[in-house]
Formats: sequence, structure tokens, C-alpha cells
Amino acid sequence: MAADLAGATAEPVLYDVTEGLATITLNRPEAMNSLNTAMKEALRDTLREAGADPAVRAVLLTATGRAFCVGQDLKEHIGLLMAPADEAAGPVMDTVREHYNPITEAIAGMPKPVVAGVNGVAAGAGAGFAFAADYRVVADTASFNTSFAGVALTADSGVSWTLPRLVGASRASDLLLFPRSVPAAEARALGIANLVVPAAELAKEARAVAERLAAGPTAAYAAIKESLAYGASHSLVETLAKEGELQNRAGSSADHRIAVEAFVAKQQPRFLGR
Repeated sequence: MAADLAGATAEPVLYDVTEGLATITLNRPEAMNSLNTAMKEALRDTLREAGADPAVRAVLLTATGRAFCVGQDLKEHIGLLMAPADEAAGPVMDTVREHYNPITEAIAGMPKPVVAGVNGVAAGAGAGFAFAADYRVVADTASFNTSFAGVALTADSGVSWTLPRLVGASRASDLLLFPRSVPAAEARALGIANLVVPAAELAKEARAVAERLAAGPTAAYAAIKESLAYGASHSLVETLAKEGELQNRAGSSADHRIAVEAFVAKQQPRFLGR
């Protein structure tokens, strides 16, 4: 978690599906897209909808305003923390189980690629959601901050799983024990950012990456995500067996046949996403 101000917009999360690409936009710019309950529930439910929709072949997760997401809305959080026990809506940290975990699982476990278009600061859970994505396009003015230790909390939103896999265990410990702002250029060098672009071009460049994925072999991308997640916690022998299982599935897909036929014909394949 970790965050800033509260605020109210009619739609805390915007959703659009165009030509196979679902664009999910965090939309509390007045609060630097800090996560109040309404936004957390909307983001969780929208990600699940995109994941289950066969018309969606890739997802772009981005935000309005000058921040990507600064994490938990601390104004709302302190209100719950200080409320009398008989007035609080359950334990304060239940939000990890009810919101942060399902959001992270929806991003990382979605059987289609997710691109994070990081337009500004991504902190706490906001950084965690970006880390859970498959590809991060980052504005050159953006930054990342784990934030958790700064408010006497531990990692959530999958950061203790995703961050070591991006930067290594030693650097992950450093970033979690001594939270600081990591600028875009350093994030690229550490392996957090896949692509850093001028801030004015972030929307165009992130969408271009996501559109390319939306036009690609969706089932193969799903298998790649599954194999990477599996390999992270299994032996080589087990992973080889999983790769064989997934390759059998990919080899029987319509898109594989299309790709082979296009190769023989010396043409560019036009994938169907199945």
C-alpha cells in the first residue's frame, strides 16, 4: 500500500475495448490515483472482466494525471485505522486479501499480456501492480518507490515475489528496506522498466506496444506467461515437462498453423488469437 490524498471522481477506473485491446485507466488524478475502496473494487472487477472476455487479446493498464498510482489512499486508511472497533468495517488490513491480492493475481495470471503504461510515480501497491505486468513502458519523468517500510508496513501486492525476479534478491532487499524514488533511467538499468520514452510520447508508445501484442498469437502469449510463472518455482526437469505440455497445446492452435503457412508463403501472419 502507501499513499496520499482522497478524492472523488464519478468513474475511478475507465475501461475501453477496441480491436482486441482493453485499456484500463486509473482515474483519480486529483488524488494521484491513490487507491480508495471504490477504485480498488473497480480495478479488481475490471481486470477480471478483461481477463474473461474472449474479445480482449491484450490489456494496457495506465493512468490519468501526473501519477500512475501512489498506492493506498492514506486519508481513507487512517480513518479506518482510528475508527472504534464496533464501527470499523472489519480488520483494516483485510484490503490486502480482498483487493490487492486479487488485483495482482488478475494481472499476473491473466491468459493474455498486460502492458503497464507508467506515466508518473508508481509507489507501494501502485508499483506492485506495475511489477506484476508483463511489460512496462515508462515515461522518462516517472519513478518507482516501494514505500512500504516508510509507513511501517511490509510488502504486499506481490512485490516480494515480483521485484526479486526483476532486479535480483539483493537489490530487492535494498529497495524494500530503504525505500526511495527510483527514476526511470535507473529503473531501466535495474530491469524494472522495459522501455523508457519521453513523457509526451508515453500514451502513444505504450499503446503501440499493447496493440502489437493484441494482434499477436494470444494463446502462445498465455503459454509463455504460464511457463515463466511455473519455471520460477519448479526444477528444470519439472519445467521441461511443463514446456512440453504447453508446446503441445500451442502447436495445435490455429495461430501456429497460420504462422507456418505465412512463413512458407513468405508473408506476414495475421493471427486470430486462438
